[in-house]
Amino acid sequence: MPASDVIQSQPTRRLCIFSFQDAHGIVDDYVTYFLREMGRHVERILFYSNGPLDEKSTIALQGIAHEVIIRPHEGLDVMAYKEGLERIAFNDGHAYDEVLMVNHTCYGPIYPFAELFDAMEKRDCDFWGVTAHMEMVPDPSSGSGRLPYYIHTNFMAVRSKMLSSPAFREYWNAVSAEPANEEASAGHDSVFTEYFTKLGFKSDTYLDCRKYSTHYPALLDIDEMLIDRNPLLERRAFFHDPRFLEYYAADLPRALQVMAQTSAYDPALIWRNIVRTAELRKLNTNAALTSILPDVRIKSGSAPDYGRVAVCAHVYYTDMVEELLSLTDNIPCSYDFIATTDTQAKKEIIETTVKGRKNVRNVIVRVVEQNRGRDMSSLFITCRDLFLEDHYDLVCRLHTKKSPQVAAGVANMFKRHMFENLLNSSGYTTNVLDMFHDQPWIGVAVPPLVHIAFPTMGHVWFNNRDTAEHLKTALDLKIDFDPDTPVGAFGTMFWFRPKALHKLFAHPWQWSDFNAEPRHIDGGLAHVLERMICYVAQDAGYTTQQILSTHLAGRNFAMLEYKLQKFSAALPNADFTGQLYFLDHWRRLGYPTSATPITMRNAFSNLLQSTRRSVAHRFPGMSKFLRPIYRALSARKPDQGMH
Repeated sequence: MPASDVIQSQPTRRLCIFSFQDAHGIVDDYVTYFLREMGRHVERILFYSNGPLDEKSTIALQGIAHEVIIRPHEGLDVMAYKEGLERIAFNDGHAYDEVLMVNHTCYGPIYPFAELFDAMEKRDCDFWGVTAHMEMVPDPSSGSGRLPYYIHTNFMAVRSKMLSSPAFREYWNAVSAEPANEEASAGHDSVFTEYFTKLGFKSDTYLDCRKYSTHYPALLDIDEMLIDRNPLLERRAFFHDPRFLEYYAADLPRALQVMAQTSAYDPALIWRNIVRTAELRKLNTNAALTSILPDVRIKSGSAPDYGRVAVCAHVYYTDMVEELLSLTDNIPCSYDFIATTDTQAKKEIIETTVKGRKNVRNVIVRVVEQNRGRDMSSLFITCRDLFLEDHYDLVCRLHTKKSPQVAAGVANMFKRHMFENLLNSSGYTTNVLDMFHDQPWIGVAVPPLVHIAFPTMGHVWFNNRDTAEHLKTALDLKIDFDPDTPVGAFGTMFWFRPKALHKLFAHPWQWSDFNAEPRHIDGGLAHVLERMICYVAQDAGYTTQQILSTHLAGRNFAMLEYKLQKFSAALPNADFTGQLYFLDHWRRLGYPTSATPITMRNAFSNLLQSTRRSVAHRFPGMSKFLRPIYRALSARKPDQGMH
């Protein structure tokens, strides 16, 4: 066939309108990576920031986005899309075959965009997206009517025929950021698909979301969708309320495993962003940032270079030095042994005991200036220069824990909880070092919250929250504390990267900031810092990993399960959220007990109230729909209609 007879297919001409918003004006690497990969398939990227950007982010976008437009943070993504469409006069000159309207709410591409665009090139449709939300009856936002099936507008492509249609222009002309039209803007997600389908335009999605079991498969079937090579991973899965995800058994940890096994996407792009913006307890729960490590090394092959490693121990009880060293002998590489103590005599005992020990490279022992603040002041004042000047890559923080203020059995249990979850064996400790080596986004590794023999669950802030909030301002931490149970280095023994705790070492702490002995009490600086360590690491862009040995994981899980089933058995039969709301209602009534009798009618009313709040939490607006039913049931005596 003559060359002149060969029909050359022209590449699809695409424009991407990208809507972005960040409270601090920071464009993280996941966004620039996303746009760089998008740039392989589009001619032009219009980047709309709904609010100002910092200077570093503006520079980062150069050469990636063709235009960066700063607009007010109003009207949600829909107004950024509208302004972008107006900027190209709704494709009046047919410059583009396809316009993409995309926002920052997903990570990706987890799998190459080429797979997505090649597949959709073959589909006969006027507009398309990657995933969709299923129809719901009644509409959970109103408790009545229906929420239609709709394509998610975080990634929507519209083709030339629809772009140039009068109906498309009319739709966007009706959208406004004015208060009177705010509802229309907010409803764009659920309206767009049905509106244009009824006008005769054909839609499609890259993945058939009807095959999954939930109304929101991109979030609730997140693992199965990655198995089907969804190029987008919802950011919401990392920070959404764990109760909602638990109800649907949404499995983000499995999704991350699938991604690690099947994708070349760099997970550091995720962690550098999400740790900056999520509540730490929610993040650690949803992503299961807990590692149960065996006593044999998981990885094969020779050990890598773990960098400069140190043990930093506060030694008040010199009779425990040998016990500490028997643990640190499990470190598989050479390390510096740094110790602080309170007298010169103890210093000499430590130096003599450590001398010639396995793998110990250098021994540094310092006497603290004052015996205030114990292990916390000795770390952040006495050892400040060692960890502020970048001498070490990784440090294990220990101290000689006896806890004489509690019973011996309780004290020994707490000590084992620390020691055996940090340095249980040579294989275990090698796994910890491998974890830090392979996952540079981990800044701190802690044993999980101690709860056996301690009333910590849900109350571990104790009297420390107000001072922590004050210190958050003083340290310029741009994070939010978790309201009930912080992620913390409880017991103040943990592994850490000095870079992750830079703000704590840089702050000019004074000995007088710490309580004088023996007033080592809650509300004092030492106990506050114990609860802030993981949040300082979060502010620095690092995650916190909880680590457990297998035998202590078994004991902790068994005891947690026992406690939870006892609580649950004492409550009305309901799911976790329903029982939680029942208890919350009881709390708000002032915890009435046998001294303030609860009648059968009151108990039944309380159950209805807790159920209503559970439904309202999971399906906002539905309580309005169910209100007549609740009212009718509340008017009954408890034995009516229940035979």
